[in-house]
Amino acid sequence: MRVAGFTFIKNAVQFDYPVVESILSVLPLCDEMVVAVGDSSDATRELIRSIPSNKIRIIDTVWDPTLREGGAVLADETNKAFRTISGHPDWCFYIQGDEVLHEQYLETVRQAMLQWKDHREVDGLLFKYKHFYGSFDYVASSSDWYRNEIRIIRHDPNIYSYRDAQGFRKDNDQKLKVKAMDAFIYHYGWVRPPQTMMDKKRNFGNYWGGDRVDDSFLKTYSGEFDYSQIDALEKFTGTHPRVMKERIDRMNWQFTYDLSYNNLSLKDHFKNFMEKWTGIRPFDYKNYILLR
Repeated sequence: MRVAGFTFIKNAVQFDYPVVESILSVLPLCDEMVVAVGDSSDATRELIRSIPSNKIRIIDTVWDPTLREGGAVLADETNKAFRTISGHPDWCFYIQGDEVLHEQYLETVRQAMLQWKDHREVDGLLFKYKHFYGSFDYVASSSDWYRNEIRIIRHDPNIYSYRDAQGFRKDNDQKLKVKAMDAFIYHYGWVRPPQTMMDKKRNFGNYWGGDRVDDSFLKTYSGEFDYSQIDALEKFTGTHPRVMKERIDRMNWQFTYDLSYNNLSLKDHFKNFMEKWTGIRPFDYKNYILLR
């Protein structure tokens, strides 16, 4: 079985992306890792080159300024990396620059790829998600956060990154048919120093807001990010991936959250109740077709 990894990144140093940890976390499963390094204003390329592995292949890209609306440039960069994968791998493992695979799931993922490798009706494999917020001690618990997403796909020219690169589609906007795995991706996109978090949100407003970025927008996204404005969190009681240890050890800001408080909507309370009693969470958006 041959597996190729792929990702994209830009200004990882400036905005404190754990992209090195992301890449290292999936390298044990990959024979190749394609990294699309965008036209950065910092030392991102040097950072990727510093990773001690001969599996990594950098492609240099320029982000298209005409694809700002709705984050379409993120899908474009994802597709650039995907389209330059060499050979004919059985699977392609996509990882974003703020996502990390815990080493405890490596064998689970490997076995799933082997199990479904020759079942051509399976377009991809589905991960569960933990979204960390504010610090490495809390995870988001409302339905505003996606609970599952595809991160392993076939090396199929008909598959492409969808919208803002959260998921994938094929042919004429068809959802992929996937098998679920009992494995989590740890998403650390909302765990940064408060000033860096605000800088990152302000920067990404340029790619999400299209031409609507004006003085009012820039004023709103100034100062430090206020992590307290969140509807509901849960305490994280597990362990973090080993590759995250150094980053966690050097965390230099404080964030605490009153777990007795939540601002969940009535819909979220209903979803939580139904999931508790039936194991099914109704009404959640699914960017895929789950094969049973």
